[in-house]
Amino acid sequence: MAKVDLTTKIGTLIFKNPVTVASGTFGSKDEYARYLNYERLGAIVTKTVTPKPRKGNQMPRIFETPSGMLNSIGLQNKGIDDFIENKIPYFKKIKTHLIVNIAGESIEDFVALAKKLDREKSVSALELNISCPNVKKGLEFCAKPELTYEVVKAVKDTTKLPFFTKLSPEAHDFLGVAEAAIKAGSDALSLINTIRGMAVDVEKCRPQLANVFGGLSGPAIRPIALRYLHEVKCEFDIPVMAMGGIMTAQDALEFLIAGAHLIAVGTANFVNPKATMEILGGIEGYMKRKGYASVNEVRGSLRIKEASEDRSVPAG
Repeated sequence: MAKVDLTTKIGTLIFKNPVTVASGTFGSKDEYARYLNYERLGAIVTKTVTPKPRKGNQMPRIFETPSGMLNSIGLQNKGIDDFIENKIPYFKKIKTHLIVNIAGESIEDFVALAKKLDREKSVSALELNISCPNVKKGLEFCAKPELTYEVVKAVKDTTKLPFFTKLSPEAHDFLGVAEAAIKAGSDALSLINTIRGMAVDVEKCRPQLANVFGGLSGPAIRPIALRYLHEVKCEFDIPVMAMGGIMTAQDALEFLIAGAHLIAVGTANFVNPKATMEILGGIEGYMKRKGYASVNEVRGSLRIKEASEDRSVPAG
C-alpha cells in the first residue's frame, strides 16, 4: 500500500501530520532535540510566553500522582522580548509550524503579545492560554462566556495570525465558553487544560505543593478530555487540538476518531522523550492495517448509534 496521507488542514494552515506537543511539556527551545527530529512533528507548541518575565510559583511545584502528575509551575518564563530575541531565531531554522502559547493578566496583555508576534514571519499561529489553573490572574477569562468573548475578540481584531483558544474543563458553562470563543473569532480550540487537584504529605500533614493546588495531567484525565472533545464536536463545527493524557498511538486514535484535528502530547514527554514519534508511527501503522489512505478517513469516524445497537439487550 502507498504511503498514508497524514496531512491535516486548519483554515489556511496545512500540517504535515496531526501530532504536536502540549504547551509547557516540551522545554522552551532545543531540550528534546537529541531525542527526535523536530521537523517530523506536525507543529511545535511553545511553553507559555507572557509580557514580562515570571519567576513562577514556589517549590515544590511538581508531584507525581497515580496515572498522572500535579504541576504548579506558574508560567515561569523570560518574557516576550527574550522569546523573540533568543528563541525565535532557533525555531526559524525548523521546517514545521510554530504555535506560540501566550498568557496575560489583562486583555491589554493579550493584545500586546499578539501585536508583537504578528510581526514574526516564523510564527504560524497563537494559542491563547486563558485557562491556566496555576496563576492568580488570567484564569477568569475562561470563567464566563462574556469574558472569553472579550479577550478573544480583542485578539482577533489585533492579529492576522490564526489562533487556538485553550479552555478549562472547570468552566461552569463549558459549552457556553466554547461558543463565545468561536463567535469572537477563534479559528480553533485547544481541549483541555489541566484540572486542579492536590496531594497531602501525611507524615508532615501539609500539601505536597507549595501552592497547595496544581494542575492534574496524564492518563488520569484522558477520559474527561475525550468527553469534552466529543461534546464540543457534537455542538460546533470547529477544529480542535486535543490534549489530556495521550500516551500512546491508541490514545491518540481515540481523539482522532472523536473528531480532533491535532493531537498534543504532554505528560508523556516527561516519561518517554520519544513518545511523539512512537505515536506518529503507531497512527501510520493503524491506517495501513485498516486500509485508510488519508487521516481524514479516521477523523470523526465515531459511530455512536451503532455502538448502542451492538450493546442492546434482545427483548424477551
